[in-house]
Amino acid sequence: MKTNRINHIKPQTKSTFITFAIAIGAFALSQTLIATGKMGNQMAGLMVPICYNVILAVSLNLTVGILGELSLGHAGFMCVGAFASSVFSVLVKDDLASGLLRFALAMLIGALTAALFGLIVGIPVLRLQGDYLAIVTLAFGEIIKNIVSNLYLFKDKNGFVFGVSRTPPADLTTVEKVLNGPNGVTGIPKSSTFTIAFVMVLITLFVVTNLVNSRAGRAIKSIRDNRIAAQSVGISIPKYKLLALVISAMFAGVAGVLYSHSLTILTATSQNFGYNMSIMILVYVVLGGIGSIRGSMIAATLLTILPEKLRFLSDKRMLIYAIVLIIIMLFNNSPAIAGIREKVRRVFRVKILRKTNTPATEGR
Repeated sequence: MKTNRINHIKPQTKSTFITFAIAIGAFALSQTLIATGKMGNQMAGLMVPICYNVILAVSLNLTVGILGELSLGHAGFMCVGAFASSVFSVLVKDDLASGLLRFALAMLIGALTAALFGLIVGIPVLRLQGDYLAIVTLAFGEIIKNIVSNLYLFKDKNGFVFGVSRTPPADLTTVEKVLNGPNGVTGIPKSSTFTIAFVMVLITLFVVTNLVNSRAGRAIKSIRDNRIAAQSVGISIPKYKLLALVISAMFAGVAGVLYSHSLTILTATSQNFGYNMSIMILVYVVLGGIGSIRGSMIAATLLTILPEKLRFLSDKRMLIYAIVLIIIMLFNNSPAIAGIREKVRRVFRVKILRKTNTPATEGR
């Protein structure tokens, strides 16, 4: 009876259980290594970056893999969430004593602000697809980065004033610069911890996997597979495209909050919120397998760790990094290697089924 129950579990449910089991197992192992002192400071410092990169990869996969649209502005949504939450945290740092409550509110503000920008960007580009959507989202990311780099927020006892000049208005007294143009935001409380970041990873996985396996998720995948057929059976393409884009942007904002609150100074540079960052997130998705949530997790983790582990190679580090990326990409996409990989899977599957069915046979 137990065997029959196991066999009747839906494949999607099994896959979701395996994904969560991998994530929780990795977290438990990491915490054990940190607690016993067997994990070095370098690796321990990568735990939060791994988490927000996983969130970025999984959320972008919702747009690229599940919806089937190429987006190159994911770093822009991350930038929006990072700066909105950082400004909030700096403003209420002295008034809100509870660090956990302050960070929870900052997380909410960052996520909702990024979702709002996802809605703003999504509505005008609903009819676009393919290269056109990629160009528009790329432009959005660059525009956001440049706007934030030239924006100033002044605070005094009477309130706040936004501006594009570094000189505060003359009527302000006891001025404090909260947002300082190219110098960004300073004095951000370092609230991001591995445990909080991992909880956000679980929330991201829960929302995305449930969406993918829901009726809305099936509608989104039908749009990816055949837009005309989906529209002919009454599926609203604008509605579901917008849903996927907004949720994807929201979790990019969550990743931005984790990123900004792991620093004390946040600036909008090309390195952290520019085109290269969006491409790097896309690499996580492609390398892990387009449409594969579990693959995005693994790829983001490996590609976060790999550059740090190659630092001892100095100038040759990025060359080796590029070669490793090419090898992994070939391994994932070569038909010959894919056949070998499938044979290995079948062998393991047969062994697992034999072990599962043996007790039931003996019982009979």
